[in-house]
Amino acid sequence: MTESTRRTGGHEDEHPQGSHAQPYAAPDAAGAHPEWPPPPAHAPTGPGSGRRKRPGGPVTLVAAVALVAAAVGGGTAYAFQQLTGHDTTATDTATPVVAAGKKGDVANIAAALTPSVVEVNATLANGSSTGSGVIVSGDGEIVTNNHVVSGASSVKVRTSDGTSHTARVAGTDSSKDLALLKVEGASGLKAAPLGTSSAVQVGDTVVAIGSPEGLTSTVTSGIVSALDRDVTVPTDEGRGGQGEQGEGDQGDQGDQRWPFQFGGRDFNGDTGSSTTTYQAIQTDASLNPGNSGGALIDASGRVIGINSAMYSSGSQAASSTDAGSIGLGFAIPVDTVKADLTKLRAGSTS
Repeated sequence: MTESTRRTGGHEDEHPQGSHAQPYAAPDAAGAHPEWPPPPAHAPTGPGSGRRKRPGGPVTLVAAVALVAAAVGGGTAYAFQQLTGHDTTATDTATPVVAAGKKGDVANIAAALTPSVVEVNATLANGSSTGSGVIVSGDGEIVTNNHVVSGASSVKVRTSDGTSHTARVAGTDSSKDLALLKVEGASGLKAAPLGTSSAVQVGDTVVAIGSPEGLTSTVTSGIVSALDRDVTVPTDEGRGGQGEQGEGDQGDQGDQRWPFQFGGRDFNGDTGSSTTTYQAIQTDASLNPGNSGGALIDASGRVIGINSAMYSSGSQAASSTDAGSIGLGFAIPVDTVKADLTKLRAGSTS
């Protein structure tokens, strides 16, 4: 992804317009202007020396611009925190999470973002569901897929350091397959920086982090394969539990996968009659059941999507040649997620 960095700078004029300081003219060979003393060898440094600086001149302006630039760059999260009351809320940031020299380095991206991705375990009426989630505020707000927690009677999340927390479903939006969890009594969690999916291009390097089959903090990488894929997924309760089972929690149903439609065809099973469609980012980064709700991250370490659907062969259990990801995964663009956060925080249950 091509990024542009805005720089603000200026130059201080030696003689600002409107200054009343007298210009200095060197004496000529005949000693003209004897009343003008020669210039000092070095600029005066003592108190009160030199001409008086005018208030609001170029130096003040440059300093003010620098402060504004700092506020736009590193201070955005703080400002958003003050406005919303959330502790260290993830926002767009002008400062890359991964240093410029390490851009695209999977190890550096994984080290920076793994603490911001959790495993999600939901207890359902017909069993349990395992997925992933992305921390979006330090006080315990976590974005995941609606289908991971749909119909859940209780939810627990496990962070990358192995700590388990009880969470509640704070809001859902089945039309976008998104849900917001809130960890009870949490503080100081590491929020993931949210990027801008509108700038994503086909061929961009991406990293996926999640908990496939309950394997917490699994990292895979690939590229953006396509954009604006019209993916259709179920919205009805119960199907999420069948789609994201972790480690065979429901016996022989453990081989079922979260169904979706594309191009008029059903994949991973029947999506049912109640569905919703969104335009997804397609990636060849390896995604497997349990990755749903996890992070799709760009080369600078910013979240650009929430992983939500993947194709799996129906014969995986029967043939080792079909095992594993085949490189067809889909993610909800992060711009959609950011636009939906206010609704989810308000407690929507749509």
